[in-house]
Amino acid sequence: MPYQAYTDETPDDVKNAKGIHLVTMSTPNGQAVQIFLEELKDAYGTEWTTTVINIMTNEQKKDWFLRLDPNGRIPLLIDNNQKPPFPVHETSAEILYLLKQYDSKDQFGFKDDLERSQALQWVFFWHGSGAPYQGQVNHFSRAAPEKIEYAINRFKNETLRVYGVLEIQLSGKYTGDGPREYLAGNGKGKYSVADIKTWPWVRGWERTGFTKQEMEAFPSLLKWIDRIAERPAVQRGIGEAYNMKQ
Repeated sequence: MPYQAYTDETPDDVKNAKGIHLVTMSTPNGQAVQIFLEELKDAYGTEWTTTVINIMTNEQKKDWFLRLDPNGRIPLLIDNNQKPPFPVHETSAEILYLLKQYDSKDQFGFKDDLERSQALQWVFFWHGSGAPYQGQVNHFSRAAPEKIEYAINRFKNETLRVYGVLEIQLSGKYTGDGPREYLAGNGKGKYSVADIKTWPWVRGWERTGFTKQEMEAFPSLLKWIDRIAERPAVQRGIGEAYNMKQ
């Protein structure tokens, strides 16, 4: 039997969607794709539709969702412009898919191979190091039934170490070119998918439990957080449109 993306159990707003459809909740991972779609809208007029689900009810573990994303995690991107509909899971993969398919001018990527490699390095760095560490801090500090100091301290220290890596890059400490504005690209860098992937997590440092005193070690990183926060598409990408409807 051929693969069927949608079944009778699939919510109507998902299976009846046209074009790009995002199933999300406004977590840091969800916000990364939300922000990129908003940026593509400003740059190209890209349109998409959105379904906001409540992951606390395990909606993402139901068969209709697992059919599209076997890992059962948000966000989930579905491109109905492809026949049959093409689902993409994993935040970084979704961002890179959108970059390839819908950013024809590489406004958020790079045409130069070496600069493109820089962007990929920082996307993968946050995907493999930053998000897992900071996510574990959030879990053990707030969600775990038992407060395990070793786990909390380990993941806090690793997250702060990762912040330090971002600080090295943004400060230009070893390049001799002075402070950078963005993670990837020559010179001061260019706003790109590397920043979009990373920012939603790092901007939540206070909610994660870090103090202003701890963050004083990362002045370039704090400026980068504020710089990106000023973008209209970023503000929309973390805004009311992606909140759960009551």
